[in-house]
Amino acid sequence: MNYYSSQITKLIEELSKLPGIGSKSAQRLAFHIINMPEEQVSGLASAILDAKHNIHYCRECFTLTDQELCPICQSEKRNHRVIMVVENTRDLAAYEKTGKYEGVYHVLHGAISPMLGIGPNDIKLKELMHRLQGDVEEVIIATNSSLEGETTAMYLSKLIKPTGIRVTRIASGVPVGGDLEYIDEVTLLRALEGRVEL
Repeated sequence: MNYYSSQITKLIEELSKLPGIGSKSAQRLAFHIINMPEEQVSGLASAILDAKHNIHYCRECFTLTDQELCPICQSEKRNHRVIMVVENTRDLAAYEKTGKYEGVYHVLHGAISPMLGIGPNDIKLKELMHRLQGDVEEVIIATNSSLEGETTAMYLSKLIKPTGIRVTRIASGVPVGGDLEYIDEVTLLRALEGRVEL
């Protein structure tokens, strides 16, 4: 039984299709939108449509942008000879928030996963290999430490090492505030292998 009119129900259904939005959150959002001033609702709808129509891949690194080159690839202050390979644009944003990385990125838009039928040709690997024909000193592989991320890292390493370009992998280990007794063996082993001198 529907408690709401068909238009409210439709709005709730559409909002609940968004990732991380359950039916209760969709309901809250729907009523919030209905109670917003009309100009704000128009602004929201317009921003969604503009983003959908104008955002595409950066010609160089394949992150999402509304220009031909993203601001990072355009910047002359960045070290274009060091490329960090990430799985998606959210990972790029996470590294940018640190404010410490001065190189550029390459966004794969996924990871190799034979179980899901995702192979090397389904992510932006050819585009990365094309970029490596330029003046590149180091490739930092910053894929997730999941099975898919590790598979992708190993594949990339085998592909890039013969070119003579330095290949490194981000360290992974014990999170800040983590209790050792609750951390899995693989993470602990990584933390031990990636130890640094104090």
